[in-house]
Amino acid sequence: MRRIVLEDGTALAVAVREAAAGAEHGPGMGRRTPSALVLLHALGTDHRIWDGVVARLPPALRIIRPDMRGHGASDVPPAPYGMGRLVSDVEAICDALGIRDAVVVGLSIGGLIAQGLAVKRLDLVRGLVLSNTAARIGNAGLWADRIAAVRTGGMAAIAEATLERWAGRDLPGTAGWDLAREMLLATDPEGWIGCAHAVAGADFLATTATLRLAVLGIAGGEDGSVPPDMLRETLDLIPGARFHLMRRAGHLPCLEDPEGHAAVLAGYLAEIGHV
Repeated sequence: MRRIVLEDGTALAVAVREAAAGAEHGPGMGRRTPSALVLLHALGTDHRIWDGVVARLPPALRIIRPDMRGHGASDVPPAPYGMGRLVSDVEAICDALGIRDAVVVGLSIGGLIAQGLAVKRLDLVRGLVLSNTAARIGNAGLWADRIAAVRTGGMAAIAEATLERWAGRDLPGTAGWDLAREMLLATDPEGWIGCAHAVAGADFLATTATLRLAVLGIAGGEDGSVPPDMLRETLDLIPGARFHLMRRAGHLPCLEDPEGHAAVLAGYLAEIGHV
C-alpha cells in the first residue's frame, strides 16, 4: 500500500497494481502508457472489496484502489466530511500518481464520488462505470438516523441491517460475506459517520445530467440499498449510458460474483478501447 498525504495532512492508503512488464496497452496494442483503472469502494468497506475482480482483469491495466478517508488503512479525520472533499481526495491521488484518461469505477458512495470527479476533472476521466449507485442515495432523515445509531452504538448498531440490505441470495455463508462483515465492523465509526454525512448531502441530479462520456451502469437485481430502478434513473440523465443487470447479485456484486462483474467490466473496457 502506498500512502499519499493530502494538503490537509490526511494520509490516504492506496493499493496500486502496476501493469505487467512488457504488456501492450490500448487500441492497436502499441500504446506505451498503461491504461489506468480507478476502483472506488462502498461505504463501510475498503479496497479489498475489489480483490476478486482485480485478479480477473487484463494484466495490461494499471489499477488504483484507494481506501477512502476514514476507511481501511487511511487516516480518520474528525467527521463530518463533504462530498466535495471526497472527490478532491481522488483527484489528488490521480494527480500524485500521474493518472490521466482513466476509467473510474465507483460502487455505491464510490459511484457518487466518480460522478463528482467526472464533472470536476474530465481530463482525469475518459469513462465511468457506476455500480449499485445513483445520483442521490437516500435522504437526510434516513442518514441522520443511521449516523445517530453509529454515534451511540458503534458499527455493531447497524451491521446486521446493513448486511441484510447488501446481500443477494448467493452471498450469505461465503468468503465474500465474511469479508463484508469483517470490513463493516472494522470501519472506524468516525470515518463511517464522516462519509455518511457526505452521502446525505450529495445530490448530483443536475450535474450528472451534463456528462457526455462513455458510461456503463451495473445493478444488482437483489440490491436492497440501491435498487436497479434508482440506477436506471441516473443513467437516463446521461445520453448513451448503458445498463447491465446482474440478476442474482445484491449491493456488492464484486464480492458475490467477481468473475461475472469482471467480465462485464472487461467487456466495457474493450468496447471503448481502454484495453
